[in-house]
Amino acid sequence: MPMAKDDLPEPKRRNRTMAVADVLSGALDPVLKKRGFASRDIITHWAAMAPEPYDSVAIPDKLTWPRGERSAEGATLLLRCVPGHALAIAHEGPRIAAAVNRYFGFVLVGAVKLSAEPFTPGSGQKAQKTDQPNQSTIAKVGAQVADVTDDDLREALRTLGHALSSRSGRNS
Repeated sequence: MPMAKDDLPEPKRRNRTMAVADVLSGALDPVLKKRGFASRDIITHWAAMAPEPYDSVAIPDKLTWPRGERSAEGATLLLRCVPGHALAIAHEGPRIAAAVNRYFGFVLVGAVKLSAEPFTPGSGQKAQKTDQPNQSTIAKVGAQVADVTDDDLREALRTLGHALSSRSGRNS
């Protein structure tokens, strides 16, 4: 007997917006597990848990557990740090470990050591390239906004026109 239209289950909606973190979480988890992290909390919330200035000059690199005791408390946290802060981090290791443990509410980190990998803050930030419009675009947009009497509005419309023309030029 055919099913009525009302009896069919509601299909999952696939055309919804999703946060990038939600989409990438499945891809990042296996990589983080290889680095010793059970979850990405220590990486994503590092700025909140690490004492100043170590929240901005160091990042977690790896969590190593004692051999044979995968669930044992007291892992060693390896940190990447900015050159020049290595001595301070080595000296303040117990303080950093206490801050991480306080954040989680249990003894997760027993010791803090330095990773051999360097870290430079802001290395993930890319400089935005501003595309300059060509002369024909400048002339075309200038002619379209020439009749606007308000100087501020004319300049805003000119900037918008240049941005839109460079955007449409990339898509074609």
